[in-house]
Amino acid sequence: MNSKLKKYLILSGLGVSLLLILALIGFFVVDEIKGGAVGDGQNKYELIIDSGEPSSSVVRELAAAGMIKSSVYFNYLMKFTRAGNKIKQGVYDINDGMSSRKILDVIISGKVKLVNFTVPEGYNNRQIGDLLVSKKLAISREEFLKVTQSQALLTKYNIPAKTLEGYLFPETYSVPLNYPLERITEMMIKRFYKKLESIPEAKDIKPADLHFRVVLASIVEREAVRKEERPMMAGVFLTRIEKNINLESCATIQYLFDKPKKRLFESDLKIVSPYNTYINGGWPPGPISNPGLPALEASFKPMKSDKLFFLLKPDGSHYFSATFKEHLEAKKKFIDVLYQ
Repeated sequence: MNSKLKKYLILSGLGVSLLLILALIGFFVVDEIKGGAVGDGQNKYELIIDSGEPSSSVVRELAAAGMIKSSVYFNYLMKFTRAGNKIKQGVYDINDGMSSRKILDVIISGKVKLVNFTVPEGYNNRQIGDLLVSKKLAISREEFLKVTQSQALLTKYNIPAKTLEGYLFPETYSVPLNYPLERITEMMIKRFYKKLESIPEAKDIKPADLHFRVVLASIVEREAVRKEERPMMAGVFLTRIEKNINLESCATIQYLFDKPKKRLFESDLKIVSPYNTYINGGWPPGPISNPGLPALEASFKPMKSDKLFFLLKPDGSHYFSATFKEHLEAKKKFIDVLYQ
């Protein structure tokens, strides 16, 4: 190779390199001018992308919301990165401190906005349904209740009942908006069985025997205020069953109302229902709430005694009695005086 040709190739290489560098610099300059952040992140926007929504529609919405500098550049960016068909449906938290490239990364990654909801211990299925509606995770309570009556889920988890009442574990959950109700429900069922693993007595338990424990736990959950009283309360209910005495649980009466009453009256105790444990012997047809772990533990580890009655005192604790006479005296002392 002669020196002239060698020199020419070197200069050509340098020229190409220089052009590439200039092109790269130009790209970053244009990227910053046309694709940089619009603001400092103070303005936030909830971007909702529906299934099958075209990318052009997404770009128009971003531009209208003031989240991008140039819709032309954003479209070019999608075409250059071949990301147009990778955009995933969902709800995304966008702010004006994000560059076009950052926004594009978010909406193709599927890192959607999560909705947190907490199911309190003792909530029944109706209350959970209302909670999910308030979080915009369900259209209506009825829609959720229909899922909780799914025979497919009842069969899958060997639950010998007509609904999933009692098996939806009360805890805090995080799910994407528009997450299927069936999957939310199954998430709560799985959490129930996972928590159950911490109770040695529940190992290898038969579905029918477990269901009985869940019924007991659901009543204890709604009756108890203090955690330490739950084993004693479970023992009272078991002793009453053994002695063929009606449970007479106010919690089972409250289950009959759409919203719990502040105070039950004599007429409420006469409502005809299989859940009325004042007029029916034995256990109610099914759980009356979704119990937490302490109530479940109490149902497996009840504290047996001669106590047959208990009543709620003004301080939130319960007074336990062995005889009806003692129970009436406690009622006069702690309850009747409040209504004189």
